[in-house]
Amino acid sequence: MPTIKQLENIDGRCNCLALRAASRYLTAVYDRALAGTGLRATQFSILYKLASKGPTSIGELAAVMAMDRTTLSANLKPMERDELLEIVPSEVDRRAKAVKLTKQGRLAYQKAFPLWEAVQEEFESAYGAREAKSLRESARSVLDSGFEPWAEKV
Repeated sequence: MPTIKQLENIDGRCNCLALRAASRYLTAVYDRALAGTGLRATQFSILYKLASKGPTSIGELAAVMAMDRTTLSANLKPMERDELLEIVPSEVDRRAKAVKLTKQGRLAYQKAFPLWEAVQEEFESAYGAREAKSLRESARSVLDSGFEPWAEKV
């Protein structure tokens, strides 16, 4: 049986619970906006990173996406199957794998961008542009908080 201490208002205190709920909420909004393209918000974000950075190692892509490699690989497989990207030997280290945007992936990104832009503007209009900017800055600063979630425990 949980103690009284364990039943305190976690809703009001838990950073993870609050951010995950907000993330699921916004992901659903962006997924719905992008649905006509066949892309989900995470896939759109991956295409954006590849379009802006060029071929990127799986490790580096995982880092910039703040994803563990296993989750990233699970997201890349259907995108590779749908020929939106290719997984190729790295030009820097042939033993490593790099992810490369295909022509079809670039076209999918270009088709999805206006839909992303519209939902982005809609959110900022409803939430407030200044508040949205502050939200993004706060969320990004979490990534610099000193935790290493994917590091192996010793």
